[in-house]
Amino acid sequence: MRADIIRRIIRAYDDPIVRAYCWVRFWILRQRFLDEIGQYLPPSGPVLDIGCGFGLFSLYYAATAPARFVHGIDLNTRRIAMARRAAARLSIENVAYEEGDARTFKGDGEVAAAYMLDIVHHIAPDTVPPLLRRLHACLAPGGVLVVKDVDTRPAPKRWFTWTLDKLMAPTTPVRYWSGDELGAALRDAGFEVRRHAMLDFLPYPHVIYIATRRP
Repeated sequence: MRADIIRRIIRAYDDPIVRAYCWVRFWILRQRFLDEIGQYLPPSGPVLDIGCGFGLFSLYYAATAPARFVHGIDLNTRRIAMARRAAARLSIENVAYEEGDARTFKGDGEVAAAYMLDIVHHIAPDTVPPLLRRLHACLAPGGVLVVKDVDTRPAPKRWFTWTLDKLMAPTTPVRYWSGDELGAALRDAGFEVRRHAMLDFLPYPHVIYIATRRP
């Protein structure tokens, strides 16, 4: 059933280039990994998707948990418009999209959880700590921030990922954080942090950080 949801989401986009991108993203973060990440999201309540892009993952997490309301934020106007159109075509009503910059996100209410998937290594390092503090402030006590990103080790996997990042977005800056660095930044923002390694045959150094706001 969930594999069918992924196929339906991809078919909801008209642009063949976007569809190809969707296939690549869902191939890299396929259902098993999406569900590994999703297990840390509450089954109901408001959830933030920071840097939602075309809405692929917000649509998946909204479709697989109807009591969850996913609010996607991205700075790209075209991507937000495409995400809204895809949600309408899929008749997914528990999702909404807003144009906004993750680097200056302030939040305007309390949420049960938030997540960032492969976002941290694409934004300027000096903007990450204040963003983490703002996300901590908008989470309910006991709320969770899930950060999926790329580790710096092992080096061959990091260089493979860097090459792919540059092929997909040549002008976008890339700066990977080590596990110690990003873990420390999350703790400095007030979170309790644990790591979840994502083991895969593909050459990507995936890692999930589960950051919880203390009750």
